[in-house]
Amino acid sequence: MSRRVSPRSARNIFQWCVCALCVLCGQAFAADYARVEGARFRSVLPAAPPDDTAAVAPFLLARRPVTNGEFLAFVRAHPQWRRDRIARLFADEGYLRHWAEAGALGTADPQQPVTQVSWFAAVAYCEAQGARLPTWHEWEWAAAADERSTDARDDPAWRQRILSWYSRPATDDLRRVAAGAPDVRGVHDLHGLIWEWVEDFGSLLVGGDSRESGDPDRMKFCGSGALDLEQKENYAVLMRIALLSSLQARSTMRHLGFRCARPAPGAP
Repeated sequence: MSRRVSPRSARNIFQWCVCALCVLCGQAFAADYARVEGARFRSVLPAAPPDDTAAVAPFLLARRPVTNGEFLAFVRAHPQWRRDRIARLFADEGYLRHWAEAGALGTADPQQPVTQVSWFAAVAYCEAQGARLPTWHEWEWAAAADERSTDARDDPAWRQRILSWYSRPATDDLRRVAAGAPDVRGVHDLHGLIWEWVEDFGSLLVGGDSRESGDPDRMKFCGSGALDLEQKENYAVLMRIALLSSLQARSTMRHLGFRCARPAPGAP
């Protein structure tokens, strides 16, 4: 014989389920994002006087780049971002061309970082997650960390490790995300795996003709463009600025992906 549940009991059960779900979601959220405390630091970009430092408020940064599998789920939920439906205004011809089909990965590893995505597509993905792309200064400050320190930029070994990645052949297969050790905040792959889009990439101009050249070999702009920036000894990070400044929002590249960011709870 079934037992009827009173309205009050049903409401209590519902509230308990909601609370449990909130706890689980909170745990998953905390696992996916790391808190980066705010700071004032000397950026590779010329900063504003009087102290020539950049200010970053506390924020949350995804612990790893977005993967093929995650982006596949996004395009299935938002089919306007499939490669066979996306408007050419929002992505060039290389968009997701490493996937076997518009809605299937084929041999593309779901745990590899998604690449061949435009800035527009990266923004749309993050917004669908209730997030955004990090700004350049947020990314730069987070990426200054290593396994022991939040600012390892003066460490020659830190610089050399990044430069060693730059020297690898561009044809090498990408490894899976989070395959290596995380940094001191628990964030993976800010260096050594892919280049990453930032929210304000369009303001990172280092050369007057870099975007209008039409040359697909954008890496050639990195050397000359970086010479115009601050901290020339930190060439490893300057290369990122020079590359991003050569792109358009619809551009895609084989080693260019992204990760999401969110405002930190309680941050102004």
